[in-house]
Amino acid sequence: MGEELRRYKKRKETLQRLQAFDDSNNSAVFIHYSCESFYDRPDGSTPRITSIAVRNLTSAQTDSFSIHKTAELRAIPISEISNHYDSLEKEMLSEFFDYLCKHIGLTWVHWNMRDINYGFQAIEHRFKVLGGNPSVSLPEERKFDLARALVSIYGRKYTGHPRLESIVKMNHITDKDFLNGEQEAAAFNNGEYVKLHLSTLRKVDIFANLFERTLQKSLKTNATWLESHGLHPKILIEFITEHWIWVLITAAITILSFYFTIKDHWPKPTPPASTPSVKPAP
Repeated sequence: MGEELRRYKKRKETLQRLQAFDDSNNSAVFIHYSCESFYDRPDGSTPRITSIAVRNLTSAQTDSFSIHKTAELRAIPISEISNHYDSLEKEMLSEFFDYLCKHIGLTWVHWNMRDINYGFQAIEHRFKVLGGNPSVSLPEERKFDLARALVSIYGRKYTGHPRLESIVKMNHITDKDFLNGEQEAAAFNNGEYVKLHLSTLRKVDIFANLFERTLQKSLKTNATWLESHGLHPKILIEFITEHWIWVLITAAITILSFYFTIKDHWPKPTPPASTPSVKPAP
C-alpha cells in the first residue's frame, strides 16, 4: 500500500477511535509520569520514577502518586528522600498498580509512552527491579498515543519541534509549572520533587485540553486544509496503481452504460430506394 493511501486509512481509523471516546462516558484517562533522565545511562539501568498523574476524561478529577507524598506519610523529610528512594518508589508504584487494576477497562491516553525507556513497560520494569510484582499489565488495545494521533490526523508538519511545547504555545494553553525533559532531569538532580510533581499534573491537564480541542475540531495547527483532511494528489495515483483491475471494471461499466443510454438515439440508416422492375418486351 502506498504511503499516502496508508496515511489516509490510518487517519480514518484514528478519528473513529476518537469518536468512540466522545460517544461513551467515563471511557478514558490521561497519564503522564516524571522520572530521572533516561539519557546518558552507561550502565543501562532504568531511570527512577518520581511521580505519576492520571486525569479522568469525564470528571476531570486527577489522581496522583509521588515520592514526596509517600515520604510525607512516612514522616520522611524531603531532604532525606534520596536515602530511602527505593522503598518510597516501590510503595508509590504499588499504589499505582492497585489503581491501574481498578481502572483496567478504561483507555489510557498518553504522550509517547511507547517503550522500555519511557512508557508503560518502563513503569512495570522499574517496579520489578524494586522487588514488586505488577498485579496487572495494560493491554495494547487500552493504550492511545495522543502524540501519534495528532500526526495521523494533521500530518507530520502540524507543528514545530518539540511538538508538545510548540502546540501548547500555538493554542495559548496555560503551561504554568510545565517542565521540558531537560528541566525535569535537572529538577530530579536537585531533589525538587514537588516541582516535578507539579509539572506532571500540568501535563495531564494539557493532554486533556489538546484531546478535547481535537474532538471539537478547534485545535490550531500549521496543517493545510488538504493535510488536515488526509488528502493528497498521490492518493488517487496510489489507488489506481494498487486497484487497477477495479478501475478497468468501473471504466468498462461506464462505457457500456453510456452505450446503452445513447444507442436508441442514434440515427437509423435510410434504406436504399427500390428500383422499379422492368418487364421485357414481348
